[in-house]
Amino acid sequence: MVSGQYRWDPCIVHRDGEADTFIAEYFDKSDRKVLFIAGLGFDPRSTKVAARFTHARASVRAVFIKEDRSSSTSNLVGRAESNTEGLKKAIPDHVVKRVEIFGTNEVVVGGRRAVGALHDQVLDEISDVVVDVSALSVCTSFPIIRYLVERIAQDEAQFNLHLFVVYEPSLDVAVRPISSDSPSYVHGFSGKSQLEDFTDAAKLWLPQLSVGRRAALNKIRAYVDPDDTCPILPFPAIDPRTGDRLAEEYLEELESGWSVDGRDIVYADEADPLDLYRTILRLDDRRKPVFEEIGRSLLVLSPLGSKIMALGALLAALERDLPVAYLESIDYELVTSVPPVSVTSNLLHIWLEGEVYPQPRPSLCS
Repeated sequence: MVSGQYRWDPCIVHRDGEADTFIAEYFDKSDRKVLFIAGLGFDPRSTKVAARFTHARASVRAVFIKEDRSSSTSNLVGRAESNTEGLKKAIPDHVVKRVEIFGTNEVVVGGRRAVGALHDQVLDEISDVVVDVSALSVCTSFPIIRYLVERIAQDEAQFNLHLFVVYEPSLDVAVRPISSDSPSYVHGFSGKSQLEDFTDAAKLWLPQLSVGRRAALNKIRAYVDPDDTCPILPFPAIDPRTGDRLAEEYLEELESGWSVDGRDIVYADEADPLDLYRTILRLDDRRKPVFEEIGRSLLVLSPLGSKIMALGALLAALERDLPVAYLESIDYELVTSVPPVSVTSNLLHIWLEGEVYPQPRPSLCS
């Protein structure tokens, strides 16, 4: 596929030291007005991005999203309170928005309420919106980012949109979600699955395999009811044995439960969201002409696990309006060896929208 036919190909990305340099230089201007959006939570990565804005000359105000789950344990609540103080200190000009993740009958409402929490934010004079997804769940981060992208696409507001994440795959494994019982599509990401024209579409499910999530993925598969499954494995991975361990853990599903042929496994670079993004779009492009005359093709994504790879799925879902099937967590467990504050320096920045990109660009939801 020729570069430039996808909206985020090419895409401006900075990693680690380059990301630190970008923050230090780009936001060292007093005329930049920044809205910083991040999660308040127990995640040891919660404060890492905000701390980098402490000495920025730009005017920074923040919206901190507090995801409320009634079953949160006291141990994690204590960690969350400590992180909250760190975030408030890093960005004194802030508001805290409490977002209930589950409504009546355990229906997931977090995405809708997270977007609602931003409705009172005036964006007219904002030059840059920064979304730190490090401590936000898929349930809240995906809808928030979609809302902001659509505001720009519809010319309701014009600002640069930046995504930041502190990534540490070993920490993603150490954070063990306790899943709910009812899968659903993420708010704003039901895609074409609800359209009458796609009732008979051939569904290809692309689940991101993750340690300890077998039960969750099997529930999602039953909900999606796909015709075919192409599991996503990280390769290359930061830990070279990650793919082998996942293949071993999911051996029963791969060999019999999901009827996966070895040629159907999708490999994507664990540290590069654009690799998975391009792979998903190429799959979509290849299937469209094949299934056009017999009910059409529909890709369904399930980004569990690595936050970096989840961002790749997000970009693809935004561009093609793909459905994202997910099983929200009612609580989390954390292995005791995890420190309260992450010591990692792995930082990723994606410049998602804004002045850096020439116009016109490939449109969304094509």
